[in-house]
Amino acid sequence: MKSIFVIENQNKPDMTQTLKTLITSVFVVFLLISFKSGQKKITIYSIGDSTMCDFSPSYLSQFGGENYPIRGWMQMMPEFFNEQVEIHNAARSGRSSKSFRTEGHWKPVIEKLKAGDYVFIMFGANDQKPDTARHTDPESSYRENLLNYINETKAKGAHPVLFTSLVRRRFDKAGKLVDTYGEYVNAVRKLGKETNIPVIDLNQKSADLVTKYGPEESKKLFLYIEPGKFSKLPEGKKDDSHLCVFGATEIARLAAQGLKEIKSPLAAYLK
Repeated sequence: MKSIFVIENQNKPDMTQTLKTLITSVFVVFLLISFKSGQKKITIYSIGDSTMCDFSPSYLSQFGGENYPIRGWMQMMPEFFNEQVEIHNAARSGRSSKSFRTEGHWKPVIEKLKAGDYVFIMFGANDQKPDTARHTDPESSYRENLLNYINETKAKGAHPVLFTSLVRRRFDKAGKLVDTYGEYVNAVRKLGKETNIPVIDLNQKSADLVTKYGPEESKKLFLYIEPGKFSKLPEGKKDDSHLCVFGATEIARLAAQGLKEIKSPLAAYLK
């Protein structure tokens, strides 16, 4: 009987060792949580136009509430970053590289900007407009405006990233996508090389995407509203410049891909 007792006793778990293991596990979990919560968040500011901006609930309510599908691509970008990244999308509808500053939208960004932050910069669509409040010349004033944003961002110890403008959905009779930006896109590419500032060529990426979908299917990326779907738009809507939820998400995906391609430190925070 004694030998049986010894064997049974040897098979019983060592409660002291079990308790030590449990305490160690809890301590490790606590350390991991503390480390994670203590990590410094990365802040991204974005400045640009309506293809990039957030569309507020009050704006959407003018047409059909949250079901109205217009979105800017930067509005969808939080879906691609983890919780360590904070995004402040300062892009505004209808603004050019000129009017964004003159109307005071840049001031709150530069005042809050701190060392280590990022600024995503994308203008061009409204710089083409003929009115004096917005128009810029791609070879002079447009370039100068972008350079000012770059230099002021760097002066704060932050990191500028340039983006070329999204392509518009415009096909010729042969089914070929038509360029509508000309030198505005080239000006961004050139400036990036001259200043050694990273450029994500969303114009080329979006052109490839739209071309892949083709003249008809590419409507899925843009703001195409069927007649009668929204009471305030009885005839529907056909918009080849602005994105729907799906289109904005796909462009955000391309932007995330671009961050990996330029080997941005931000790529480490992508999901």
